[in-house]
This record gives sequence, C-alpha cells and structure tokens, in this order.
Amino acid sequence: MAVTEERHTVRRWLLQGLTERTAPHEGPHAEAGGPEKPHAWWKVMCLTGVDYFSTLGYQPGIAALAAGVLSPLATLVLVAVTLLGALPVYRRVAADSPHGEGSIAMLVRLLSFWKGKLFVLVLLGFAATDFIITITLSAADATAHIDENPFLPGAMRGHEVAITLLLVALLGGVFLKGFTEAIGIAVALVGVYLGLNVIVVGDALVEVISHPHAVSDWTGAMTTAHGSPLAMVGIALLVFPKLALGLSGFETGVAVMPHIKGDLDQRIRGGKQLLTTAAGIMSVFLITSSVATTVLIPEREFEPGGEANGRALAYLAHENLGSVFGSVYDLSTIAILWFAGASAMAGLLNLVPRYLPKFGMAPDWARAVRPLVLVFTGAAFLITWIFDADVDAQGGAYATGVLVLITSAAAAVTLSARRRRQRGRTWAFALVTAVFAYTTVANVVERPDGVKIAGCFIMAILLVSLLSRIFRAFELRVTHIEADHVTQGFLQELGKRQIRLIANEPDRRDAAEYSDKMAQIIADNDMTDQADVLFVEVNVRDASDFETELHVRGEVLHHRYRVLTVESSSVPSALAALVLWMRDTTHRRPHIYFEWTEGNPVANFARYLIFGQGEVAPVTREMIRQAEPDRRRRPHVHVG
Repeated sequence: MAVTEERHTVRRWLLQGLTERTAPHEGPHAEAGGPEKPHAWWKVMCLTGVDYFSTLGYQPGIAALAAGVLSPLATLVLVAVTLLGALPVYRRVAADSPHGEGSIAMLVRLLSFWKGKLFVLVLLGFAATDFIITITLSAADATAHIDENPFLPGAMRGHEVAITLLLVALLGGVFLKGFTEAIGIAVALVGVYLGLNVIVVGDALVEVISHPHAVSDWTGAMTTAHGSPLAMVGIALLVFPKLALGLSGFETGVAVMPHIKGDLDQRIRGGKQLLTTAAGIMSVFLITSSVATTVLIPEREFEPGGEANGRALAYLAHENLGSVFGSVYDLSTIAILWFAGASAMAGLLNLVPRYLPKFGMAPDWARAVRPLVLVFTGAAFLITWIFDADVDAQGGAYATGVLVLITSAAAAVTLSARRRRQRGRTWAFALVTAVFAYTTVANVVERPDGVKIAGCFIMAILLVSLLSRIFRAFELRVTHIEADHVTQGFLQELGKRQIRLIANEPDRRDAAEYSDKMAQIIADNDMTDQADVLFVEVNVRDASDFETELHVRGEVLHHRYRVLTVESSSVPSALAALVLWMRDTTHRRPHIYFEWTEGNPVANFARYLIFGQGEVAPVTREMIRQAEPDRRRRPHVHVG
C-alpha cells in the first residue's frame, strides 16, 4: 500500500504542470500551481545570454585559429552579419511568432497536410541538435576550463567525462526545481561574467594602446601575409563560416518570449529589446576581444595544446591581472558555460510541448515539464558519453544546428514579407537568406559530421513520432465543441425523446442521397421512428492534424432532413466526441448508425491513419469505449 502511494506521489510530482489540451503551453512550469510568474525582458535576456555571452569563452580563440592575424576583420564580418542579418530577421520573428513557437511556426503556416508536419519534425531535429549539443558542448567546455586552471587538484584530471556528466545533471536539477530559479541564476551569472569581461577586455585594450609597436607588428603581419586590403576582405569573407558559433542565442531568444512580462504588445516590444540589447553587447565584446587577443597573444598559443586554445580571454586574465583574478575569471567562465545549456533547455521545453503532442507525435505526458527535463538530460548524458566530452568533436553539430535554424528563420521572414507585398524587405531578407544558406553549406562541407548527428536526431524523432501516432490512434482528439443555435434547437427538441444520428459521407447532398441513406439504415436496423433522426457529416480538413476543435452547424435540407456538419482532422474522432457531448448535454444516450466500410480492413485502417477516414465504424466505437469505461453510459453504436 505504501509503495503504491509513493508511486502515485512520484507520478503527481512528475506530471505537475501538465497542461490541458485546450490551454496553450506557455513554457516551463506554465501551469504548475498557476501561471508562471513573468519577468522583465532584461531578466529573460540573461537566460538566453548564458548561451550567447558564454561564447566569449571560446569565440576569440576560434577566430584566431580560423583567420590568424585577420581575426578582427573576420570578426567584423560576423558582427555585420549579426546586426544587419540575424537581428532584423529575428526581430521580425518576434513580431510574427510571440508565443514561443519560434521561426518554425512561421513556416508551418505556409505548409499544410503531412508535408508541413514532416517539415516541422525535420526542423525540430535540427533544433534538438542545436539545443542538446549546446548543453553538452558548454558543459564539456566548462570542464576544459576546469582542467586548465593551475589550482585544480591533480586527482580531478583525467575524469573529464564524469565531471561533464555531473555538470549536466546539476543543470537538469535546476529545471526540475523550477523555471524562476533558472532565471535568478542566469541573471547573477550574466551580471558577474560581463562585469569581469569588461575588466579583462578593458585592461587588454589599455595594453594595446600603451604598446603601439604591438599594433604595428600586427598590421605589418597582415600586409606581409595577405598583401592588398581587398585580399584581406576576401579571406575574411571566406573564413566567416568558421565563426558561425558566434550567432547562437537568437532562436532561444524568441523561444522564451512567453516569459516576458506584459500583454502581447509589451511582450513583442520586450522580445525585440532583448534581441537588440544582447546583439549589441555581444558585438562590442566580440570586436574588442578579437583585437586584444590577436594583438597581445602569440599565434602559437592558439594552436591545440597552447595555453590560449579555447580560452583566449582567460589567458589574458591570468597573464595581465594575476593568477588570483584569473582564477576568479575561470570560475565565472566555468559557471556561465555550465549554465549556458539553460537557454537550450528552456528552448526545448517551449518548443516540444507546442508541436509534438499537438500533432499526436509524442505521448501526452510530453506536455509536462519534468518528464521532458529527464528525457533531455538523459539525451545529453548519451551525447557526452559518445563524444567523450570532447569540445572540438561537437562543434560541427552545434554550428550546423544553429545555422539551419537561422537560415530557416530568414527564409520564413522572406516569405512573410513577400505575402505582405513588401518588395524592398523581400529582396533584403532574400539576400540575408542567401548569406546564411552559403554559410550553412560551407559549414556542412567542411564538417559533415554535424549533418550526420542532426540526421540521427531527425530519424529518432520521426521514428518516435510515427510509433506515437499509431499507439494514439484510438485516442479522442477533440479539444472543444461549439454548436450553433440551430443545432442547439435540434437537441432541445430531440432530448425529450430520443437522439438518432446517421453518419453520412456527403456526396451530392440532394434529396435522393438522404432518402436512400435513410431507407438503407431503416432496412438494416429495423428502425421505425424517423422523427428522431439527425444526419451528421464530417468534412476532413487536414488529416495530419491530431487535435481539433469542433464547430457544429445545423441546417434543414430539402424541407425535411436535419443535417449537422462539422470539420475535423478525423471522422471517427469527430463522431465519437459529438455523441459523447450530446449525451452530456441532453443526459440521454444517443444512437449512431453506420454502414460497414467496403474493402480490406488493413487498407481501410491505413486510410484512417493517413487521411482521417476509412474504417470509421469500429474506430468510432473503440474511441467511445476508451473514453467512457462504463458500458451503461456509452452511446449506442449500430452498424448495418
């Protein structure tokens, strides 16, 4: 008995915050004990900033390795693409998709039926690649910074995988506790980290200014190695794709918009302020840190095994400000890298419940936060183990996920501008899309492992989604029913006697069709009283949708036939939900009459899964049985 109660307690704790089907999912812990407390836009910016700003821990080193002495010029290209490309795109996404669906929702509106759902699943595969790898790569990089600190106890060395797994587990624990706690930690970490970077970069720039010969040596090296300024710009453009990690954070920025305080207009303004402020802060740090590290750090130190490899600013902190301050900076870098996965976790917790359960592509418990946290943490454990907590091995997959999402966002914004007939913006966003498409292709060609990893995520999502759709085939899929006044009048009249529904697949809708159908049902079921009959017709709108609302419209055709029409993604689901709703409305058990479907039952069931119609009678009856366990309260189903 005690064991059973304990299991129920654990289940209640795991499923706390499970959203109702009729309620939009507003993100982590949105329904746990009431709506999640909203936050000021700058606090939410800190949550996305732990990912975006943490790239300062390794971005200057990546730029130095990719571009050498041209690192500041290549970084300037990155900043230009950020401010003139990614930022305008995502400001538009924030306006068009303010509920946390991200840029994916904009593309979903342009596509329907199964091709739209499959496209969403593919994009979610890239999003999962981006977000999961963000968690594992950032934790692995935090472990690398722990390894490089001179005060680290020797006993911890050689246990990188164990340390990384511990960091990932701690991150998951924060989200199991609550989303507000995550916001508070993010604000503190971002504040401390940016403050320390101001000191490190500021001190380094003073060093640059006070040693003009270092600047002349740098400019001389550029001229000697690359000749004309035009050649330098060309090389900077070519190496720009290698710096693409500096574009992370935009997709999560729009994914967590529901947590911004205020009404919808205030949320959109807050989202735009969040994106603009984060991009502005990061752009300043990227340019200044690139100049400082390129001028002050010997090129050999950026190579694998060098002291500045993957930690250029930490190197300057130790060299210029001493080991004590350097260790404090290391601790701050380790903390923000560890928590960088928080923005990715928040993004996943907003995206997955909005799409997969709604499409019938995931179990219903995927609407709850805590089970998802455990699933994502487990996936991060697996990735960490597979890649042996190696930062470089995960970089390609991370960049691929980031770039595919940004490219899809740019394409969505371009199509949106075209629909609005905004010719100037259409061409401008099309140019931005082309830049990101080039960057994506260049990154994939150089590091194809990223696409392979994303492909594994996509195949896993497709397989799980297909199995979930099959296992949930008999689940009642109607979230809400509304009836017009004509339908309500029919029910008030028939509720005093008996309600008999005839399921009819509409064709010509002439008098002969209804007369023949009525005669067939009477003959098959020995029905004598025709006065209580209602025809019900279901038009399948988009069979790829899983959940739907029913709007029932009543009419009298040919002066004698009462007909109810509804639109739904599934004929059996609509009919089952309708008769159950009629029972609850009239307190009488309706009768519904079907004809057997001709043809192979297996083929008809496949038609039901794909097209929402086919094996209607038995599927409707099974849906009613599962929705109402008490046989004495079930509506009557007749098949002739």
